[in-house]
Amino acid sequence: MKACLCKSYGPPSSLVVEQVAEPVAGPKDVIVRVKACALNFFDTLIIQGKYQFKPDMPFSPSAEFAGIVETVGEDVSEFAVGDRVMGYMRWGAARELVAVSEQELIAIPDDVSFEIAAGLTVTYGTTLHAYCDRAGLQPGETVAVLGASGGVGQAAVEIAAIMGARVIACASSEEKLSFARSLGAELTIDYSKQHLKETLKELTDGKGADVVYDPVGGDLSEQALRATGWEGRFLVIGFAAGDIPRIPLNIVMLKGCDVQGVFWGEALVRDPAGHKRNMATLLKWVQEGKLKPHVHAVYPLEDIAVALDEIAARRVRGKVILTP
Repeated sequence: MKACLCKSYGPPSSLVVEQVAEPVAGPKDVIVRVKACALNFFDTLIIQGKYQFKPDMPFSPSAEFAGIVETVGEDVSEFAVGDRVMGYMRWGAARELVAVSEQELIAIPDDVSFEIAAGLTVTYGTTLHAYCDRAGLQPGETVAVLGASGGVGQAAVEIAAIMGARVIACASSEEKLSFARSLGAELTIDYSKQHLKETLKELTDGKGADVVYDPVGGDLSEQALRATGWEGRFLVIGFAAGDIPRIPLNIVMLKGCDVQGVFWGEALVRDPAGHKRNMATLLKWVQEGKLKPHVHAVYPLEDIAVALDEIAARRVRGKVILTP
């Protein structure tokens, strides 16, 4: 079978696509023929050795996938050959066949495409966990989303709007903000031209945001925290800017607000039932037409380097999908 392999740390151009041995199902394993897999920003880091996880080499990037069950182990009870499924595996999905445990899979309804399902798990799963399980987001509250046009930012805008929140999208260009408005953002801030803290205060009549969704980090984090409202919730999603900010804790004290870490990958392990509930909600929203994930582009497996370069250059609007 074909697989994209990282054999040594480096840029996307260092990846290779080669023939490798097909996986063999153990008693509790499910072999899935991958019809689509998704790339995320962390894939640009993991192949350079800059991510929190460092897999043994050679490994395949891509953490989320969708496909058809090809083989099941003798102890598998939830899935059968021919089932349509989606799943998450940290890394390893950029290949034609993957072996996973049945606990890592979610059934896909017939009316949800593989391309859409492949891109739901990480960004949308992270965001629904952040809003529901961490922040307890309520209808009518104001959410400020930083990096609002990227993969995770797109999900944050869409889901907050579906949940009945008032969304303020924050990004670095009018083009990106126009995209965020198409996803449901009511108000926007171009933080390449506008001061984030002051503008957030103005747009909320001085009250500040009830929830801040921050996948960016860097200098913007403190500005956004200073514009968080009384008893607000500041969600730490990631650090796409590259710098991990040092937050003055006196701000947290004076605002009576909560800084909440969102480590979705660990939450998935600790609360698998909660993850399955969240995924069921996302799939239902897709079926009902409430959630319409935007796919930036679909690439063949051989063009994975081009796709990762697009993500690294911040040119992506929505999800990037590979079709092995």
